[in-house]
Amino acid sequence: MAKDFADSYPVAHELIQQADDILGFSLSALMFEGPDELLNDTINTQPALYVSGLAILRALQAELPDAKPAFVAGHSLGEFTALTAAGALPFAAGVRLVRERGRLMKAAGDTQPGAMAAILGLDSAKVREVCAEAAAQTGSTLVLANDNCPGQSVISGDTAALEVGLTLAKSAGARRAIKLAVSIASHSPLMQPAADAFAAALAQVDFSAPTVPIYGNVSAAPLAGVADIRRELETQLTNSVRWTETVQHMVADGAQTFLEIGTKDVLVGLNKRIDETKTAVPINTVANLRLFVEKQ
Repeated sequence: MAKDFADSYPVAHELIQQADDILGFSLSALMFEGPDELLNDTINTQPALYVSGLAILRALQAELPDAKPAFVAGHSLGEFTALTAAGALPFAAGVRLVRERGRLMKAAGDTQPGAMAAILGLDSAKVREVCAEAAAQTGSTLVLANDNCPGQSVISGDTAALEVGLTLAKSAGARRAIKLAVSIASHSPLMQPAADAFAAALAQVDFSAPTVPIYGNVSAAPLAGVADIRRELETQLTNSVRWTETVQHMVADGAQTFLEIGTKDVLVGLNKRIDETKTAVPINTVANLRLFVEKQ
């Protein structure tokens, strides 16, 4: 995760080293060497994603110091990366926040286990209907967690309700309905204990007004100031990620080219399905970064 950037750009290396110092252990060793079972533990995955994304951003800024984003947004955990990119969340506070977010989500999953599943081939309105029917049949929780792009959603909630939801989704014409290998019901009411505890951590952070518009997961609209940011992060864990609407609103506001700053290219694929007329570029390797820079 971002090792080639750390090797190639001193600013990226310094940022990752700073995260090690803040956390008091070598997150960089996990990012670069694993083992996978520790890196994939959400308490480590979340800070690793946050730090690697910002290390890549620092490398991009080193190559194009005069380039400024018109808008920023992040998917789920990525919203914290976007907040720091927008100047609203200091890096040190962000590292501590995402580590605490991972800890609290893991604890919530241990005490109140849940499940998630990907649904392909149904629109978001139909997925919501499926969730409501499964919840009514079981008396348990099931909600649309991620509206990723047209025809691709993630549902989240109680395991029994999710099993019913998978059957209902297939009956409704879903092309695929696949249970995910997680025991945490992210972006669902089962995360309320984590959200309540996380609010206390958020209260300790001095946020700033963003220097560029940042679009929230919960609202799918720009967060106007500090009060909106706090409200967004307090409710994000228990509400849906409205990614399709977020991208559509950014396009309506003038976005033409989207850069995915991170170690993979999942959002590039989603964005192409949301609006294929717009350019989406992954900045996930040094080679990709330099290719993008050459074209500017």
